[in-house]
Amino acid sequence: MLTGHTVYAFDTETATVKWTALLAVFFLGLSLFRSASVARWFRSAMLWFGFLVSVMATLQTFTSRHSIFWIFSTEYTDNMGPILYHNHYAAFIEVVLPIALYEALKREGTSLLYSGMVAAMYASVIVSASRAGSILTTAEIIVVPLLLWRRRRADGAVVRSLLLRMAVLIAVFTAIVGPETVWNRFWESDPYAGRRELAIASMHMVAANPWLGTGLGTWPTAYPRYAITDSGRFANQAHSDWLQWAAEGGIPFALMLAALFFWSVRPALRSVWGLGVLSVFLHATVDYPFSRPALGSWRHPPPCPSGFRPNETFERNPRRVLT
Repeated sequence: MLTGHTVYAFDTETATVKWTALLAVFFLGLSLFRSASVARWFRSAMLWFGFLVSVMATLQTFTSRHSIFWIFSTEYTDNMGPILYHNHYAAFIEVVLPIALYEALKREGTSLLYSGMVAAMYASVIVSASRAGSILTTAEIIVVPLLLWRRRRADGAVVRSLLLRMAVLIAVFTAIVGPETVWNRFWESDPYAGRRELAIASMHMVAANPWLGTGLGTWPTAYPRYAITDSGRFANQAHSDWLQWAAEGGIPFALMLAALFFWSVRPALRSVWGLGVLSVFLHATVDYPFSRPALGSWRHPPPCPSGFRPNETFERNPRRVLT
């Protein structure tokens, strides 16, 4: 902003306000969760909230795909519950799932309950048809018990019993909801189609503006200049937060976020239930869970005035564009 390098000052101002708000929430969390009891209560609340959202999202998918809460009609086709984009939904579950796995291992008396929660949340990710989400949640189900066993915080027999129980529950739940959609997506002839072109354009943006970038929040505005193909659709995000951070804020900004990721590794591994944070950072290599918060407000798009029409973006969200 001070150097005048942003290609669209309004979007940079808006993005700066958003990052400042997120930073405020971050420091608020650091302050509130210094109390171990408050932190445990919050994790429990998040776990139950995530479980209820997963059940509701799965039921909504099969009974009312084009509405939110069975009330608000929408043109969005891959919404899951209140979350409009299936990859954002998967990222939300990626954060919550390790908590359920941790509780399933540590609470022997209610292990079956938490195992059922794991199976329900995992099945909802399968329903969402998010490929990255399916891979990362599968990895979490394997890594969390093994890490607890490796750190001698869970007995080997308990880990084996839990993995067997969850394998049965997950198989049953996944068979009920049906894995065909996500399975077919894995076998597409070019699974990276569309994203590849965005990634190449983003790298060109980084090469042209390596130190200051194009300005936070300006990727959609700057993209057409660096696009290598024209799909006829509005490109709203780079579909890789890492590349978008480097394109908008320059390499130093991306390195700052990389430092945050590496700073998160040790506490995530130490707690085990915090592995979901690392999963979302990994998910950000092929999508944009950080660029738009997963839990946001929803509103129906206004009627299109004369001369405008809805257009489908890469995330299947309608956008008004000039015809």
